[in-house]
Amino acid sequence: MDMTYYDHGTPAERWERARMFFDAKDYAAAARVLDGLVAQVPEQTSPRLLLARSYYHSAQLRRAEAELRVVVERDPVEHYARLMLGRTLERQGRQEEADAQLRIASALAGDFAEL
Repeated sequence: MDMTYYDHGTPAERWERARMFFDAKDYAAAARVLDGLVAQVPEQTSPRLLLARSYYHSAQLRRAEAELRVVVERDPVEHYARLMLGRTLERQGRQEEADAQLRIASALAGDFAEL
């Protein structure tokens, strides 16, 4: 596949292109743009989270899990990454692991009633 279109432009231009694909629900195309962007700016959390969401919505659950684990490892209190990781594990039928992540996400969000 020719990736020129997906890798073209500055990081900011690619971020906008990825957001447009994501907003249009073309999650696979968003992931193709974000994959190169994350490789270029691996320290940035937002592109990695959007990549994980793109993978999740396009049923690339193992890839989503891998990206979310990177975010959680770097920032253990990243609530949304914990929530997404829990949902991703649920979709893979790994409920016990999912429950642990979802409990942490609830606690980080201050939602102690569900604990």
